[in-house]
Amino acid sequence: MKITLSVTPVLMLVLLIASSTVAADAGKGQGIYMNFCAPCHATGVAGAPKVGDQAAWAPRLKQGEKVLVEHAIKGFQGASGFMPARGGNSALSDSEVANAVAYMTAQSK
Repeated sequence: MKITLSVTPVLMLVLLIASSTVAADAGKGQGIYMNFCAPCHATGVAGAPKVGDQAAWAPRLKQGEKVLVEHAIKGFQGASGFMPARGGNSALSDSEVANAVAYMTAQSK
């Protein structure tokens, strides 16, 4: 029983650290946005919702960030436009795309 009690706090700490590294980081996403996403999301090219346009983002935000990240990674054809997979940059990692989505959604709430 003593071993279980001493291991439990360590296990909880490991799980906390692991879960925090999986979450998207809006701060890290700003650079990705500026370099790769802004050409469309700052101007509305191809129906892209402009960052900061709360009305355009509201229905998207209702879907949840997980869905938005999936659409950004895999690509998506919507009623008002399309999102190419990884914004057209296949070199972006899943976490970079997720960080950029986190940045854009944080600016658009």
